[in-house]
Amino acid sequence: MKTIEQLKVKIFADGAEKAGMLEMAAKPWIKGLTTNPTLMRKAGIADYKAFAKEILGLIREKPISFEVFSDEFRDMERQAMEIAGWGDNVYVKVPITNTRQEPAYPLIQKLAAQKVKLNVTALMTLDQVKGTVRALNPEVPSYISVFAGRIADTGRDPLPLMVDSLQTMKNNPKAELIWASPRELLNIFQADEIGCHVITVTNDILKKLSLVGYDLGEYSLDTVKMFYQDGRTAGFQL
Repeated sequence: MKTIEQLKVKIFADGAEKAGMLEMAAKPWIKGLTTNPTLMRKAGIADYKAFAKEILGLIREKPISFEVFSDEFRDMERQAMEIAGWGDNVYVKVPITNTRQEPAYPLIQKLAAQKVKLNVTALMTLDQVKGTVRALNPEVPSYISVFAGRIADTGRDPLPLMVDSLQTMKNNPKAELIWASPRELLNIFQADEIGCHVITVTNDILKKLSLVGYDLGEYSLDTVKMFYQDGRTAGFQL
């Protein structure tokens, strides 16, 4: 079994809490960071720009993705251009559609033509991947985020789509595929096995990294001890 250091897939920390982001950014095996409006809201962020600028003042070397939050493409473009100007390590997250399910390809193409580094997000179909690849600028680094975890939530195996996406993206060598919304630590190893470029991982899952390669007999014993101690602590009697 590979160690984390032996993996080829790049692990990006996904979160919006300053302390957690800084902790993860300091680790050499964390190659980048991402966030989104939902995570920021949950973290209690009130001033989007101030938070982003503070983080970017502390994390300068690793790529960080910040997302637009308008639902109108013209305003998305304005937001994207402002976000792109915050730093050389900034990637602008643009959703694949707006809430009316209108495709964002024209906007993606327009921003890519202006050499904005994009992270196109919330993709779940191969047609969306193909459309995004056509819209991106092959001369500009970019990410394509396929939400494999959410696909799995529907009972579908995301692996075939991820493999097909990698094949589709071969015509754009500067575009990297992100395995987004993983549900368990195993997904990191699955992403690595198929040659996925990046996987975004929340701190809750990253905390399980100490278990990689752990002896299963010992893990079984740990579990038995946990059940036993919890039963004693609860004071259960029969």
